[in-house]
Amino acid sequence: FISGLIILFERPIKIGDRITVGDVNGDVREINMRSTTIVTPDNIVMIVPNSEFISGRVTNWSYGDPKVRLHIPVGVSYQADVGLVRSVLLGIAMRSPKVLKDPEPEVWFIKFGESSLDFELLVWAPIPIGRRRTISEINFEINRAFQENGIEIPYPQRDVHFRTAIPKE
Repeated sequence: FISGLIILFERPIKIGDRITVGDVNGDVREINMRSTTIVTPDNIVMIVPNSEFISGRVTNWSYGDPKVRLHIPVGVSYQADVGLVRSVLLGIAMRSPKVLKDPEPEVWFIKFGESSLDFELLVWAPIPIGRRRTISEINFEINRAFQENGIEIPYPQRDVHFRTAIPKE
């Protein structure tokens, strides 16, 4: 009951917010004295005790500024032209209607991985709702554009060396 009063007066969450509390992710539909109703992206209604909002960690995706930055990892072959990779990724981001143009998308060269050169495309979405769908659509475009431009996404590779034992005499 006290947790409900705290939520109603402090307003860390409000109806319509996209939140994550524990392992529950969804939109706040109703706030009552003892519990809060959250509807997940799969349209499942979750009743969460208000005490979880007070004692646990809560991520409010839409508190204040609703835009959210998406991180999209991409690995390419060591033979790839990194300038072309950067150009293709930025082009995809700039053409996507679900990506904000300001702040501008970025491409980071993260590391030299075991089997690939690892990049990360960073884009801003106007709202957190549908971020997984946006990432999926961008991944489809990355795959298409890489095929068109001859940029290979490598398979993990391992070198295996066999040693034969020398027989003892």
